Formats: sequence, structure tokens, C-alpha cells
Amino acid sequence: MAKGDKEMEVKPAQNGSVRVEIFDQAYNLRGSDAAYISKLAEYVDSKMRAVAEATNTIDTVRLAVLAALNIADEYHLLKRKHEGGAGDYQKRAHQLASALDELLQEDRKAG
Repeated sequence: MAKGDKEMEVKPAQNGSVRVEIFDQAYNLRGSDAAYISKLAEYVDSKMRAVAEATNTIDTVRLAVLAALNIADEYHLLKRKHEGGAGDYQKRAHQLASALDELLQEDRKAG
């Protein structure tokens, strides 16, 4: 079975760190959530393996940089999408707040 096909094991290491494997290299990482660290490591590992399959590059540093660029691209696309959606909600909330202010002012004038 290929390394990328199996689920990554979370191995406790010394000093509260978690031992993970990314592209056949072992790392001891620290954090408060071992399962989350493991998921991140799996994601990075899968990105590096995808880049390795798509290119003829065998240099792990180059693969890591290309994987990081792919991850950064995903992040910025999601961020842009989220910010665009947030702007729409803020605009609508402002419109509703203005309409409510107008109604309250009319109510005060009438009352």
C-alpha cells in the first residue's frame, strides 16, 4: 500500500509533541490538539505527493515550496471568496439598519 493511501498515525513523542510523517520525513510537532496537527500534516503530505506526481521534481525542498504555493493559492482564493461574501452581508445589514432607523424616526415624529 502506498504511503499516501493509509491514514497517518498520531504518535506521541517527548515533551508533549506529536510525531508525524510528511513526505517520508518524520517531524515532532507541538500543539494543543494532536489530532488537528495530524490532519494538517496529512494535508501537507498529500499536497507534496500531488506535486511530486505532477512534476518531474525529486528535490524535496522544491516540492515543499511548490506545495506551499498551492496551499497559499487555495487560502487566498477562499479568503477572497469569504471577504466578498462578508461585504455583501455587511452591506445588507447596513441597509436594514438604515431602514430601521428611518422607521424609528418616523415613529418618534408620529408619537
